[in-house]
Amino acid sequence: MTLLAVERIKLFTTRSPLWCTVIALAAMTGFAALMAGVDSAGQVTIASTQYGYNLGLVVVMVMAALAITTEYRFSTIKATFQAIPNRNSVLLAKTSVVALFAGGIGLAASFGSVAIAKLIRPGADLAINTAFEWRAVAGVGLVYAIAAVIAVSVGALIRHSAGAIAVILIYTQLVESLVTLIPDAGHDIQRWMPFYVANRFLTGNPDLTARRIDEGPPPSDAALSPWWALAYFAGVAVVLLVAALGAADKRDA
Repeated sequence: MTLLAVERIKLFTTRSPLWCTVIALAAMTGFAALMAGVDSAGQVTIASTQYGYNLGLVVVMVMAALAITTEYRFSTIKATFQAIPNRNSVLLAKTSVVALFAGGIGLAASFGSVAIAKLIRPGADLAINTAFEWRAVAGVGLVYAIAAVIAVSVGALIRHSAGAIAVILIYTQLVESLVTLIPDAGHDIQRWMPFYVANRFLTGNPDLTARRIDEGPPPSDAALSPWWALAYFAGVAVVLLVAALGAADKRDA
């Protein structure tokens, strides 16, 4: 518990988590308000309230990466490792705190987006009843938490803020989309890429008659069912975390 408390103090005594939280919340709720405001036909849906999901995801991952790379940048990680020689315990504690915080941001942003859309369009049917609707809203917290584990792992492996952020942005915003340009095999490869699979958890088996495909997280035709898709996404995060723990043990701080 002491390690968790230390990492919590570290996280909340720097400015980047605060600003990233504000940006993520503003992005998701702002887009939800925009979608509700321009929807003159009154067809705002649970999915459309989550239109800012992808931008919020990127911001949360940047925050998670900075939580570890700034320690290497200012060499505070050396003092931590000297005080606590078990490096794996330190990194696991940091990852746990950051993931829980990221999950909280996701929940606040997703439910807040539904609330603000309902405020703007009080007549819209925004009740969260079906399994799809619960995954589309509450599931954002789970995806953000797992994505934060991935970002911390990338940060621990690269150790440089700009480099880690560049990898996160390029991969999430370009690689998984551009891979479809590979002749013949592109789409088959994309169906197993982690963030594309995570979208299956959020959008799998929706009622497409009530959801435009350009609203909310992009639909995914990954081969897995929604909950197995989340498990696959979590598995990728665990693999990266194990690699980061191994690298931390072998390399100098």
